[in-house]
Amino acid sequence: MVWIRTIPPGDASGRLKEAYDWQARRLGQPTEFTQLGSLDAEVVHARLALYRATENVPSKLTFRQRELISYLTSILNSTPHCASLSRAQLRKIGENDLIEILDRGDYAQLDPVDAALARYVYKVTLTPGQVTEADIRELRSVGFTDLEILDANNHTAHLNYTNRVANGLGLLTEAAEEEQTKARVPGYDE
Repeated sequence: MVWIRTIPPGDASGRLKEAYDWQARRLGQPTEFTQLGSLDAEVVHARLALYRATENVPSKLTFRQRELISYLTSILNSTPHCASLSRAQLRKIGENDLIEILDRGDYAQLDPVDAALARYVYKVTLTPGQVTEADIRELRSVGFTDLEILDANNHTAHLNYTNRVANGLGLLTEAAEEEQTKARVPGYDE
């Protein structure tokens, strides 16, 4: 149970109903997180638009790397709702070992590319004021392009935002199983 009032889908009208319907077209209903912003329809629209943008940057980050970012950001922020979404995606592609490595914070067990990415996500999430140009150079040194770095940065930043919204308003449960799909993302083609 979240800590603020939300507007259920059946009571939504106007711009809020439009936003709910945008996501419901894929899932049958808006997610718990989407409903968490329901007291301001423009916030819901903006969140969905930002979600679509950050999930669809045309970089060469792999699905696995994007889910590494999502899962690691969420566990570093102790956000069970968001972590459950990315954990489900990683399990779906058989990445149980990756989950365990990230849970332990043992990034040295990752290949050099994923290890550099994990260290960057860790730093942006927990000590963003300490990120330096050297961190970007490290990502480049293992083969990331500037577009991929931008994508990783924006994905991490967006997940930090959503984690703080979820934790700060009491969305502390794991996501419902029917929400544990990429279909929850507007414009995402699974």
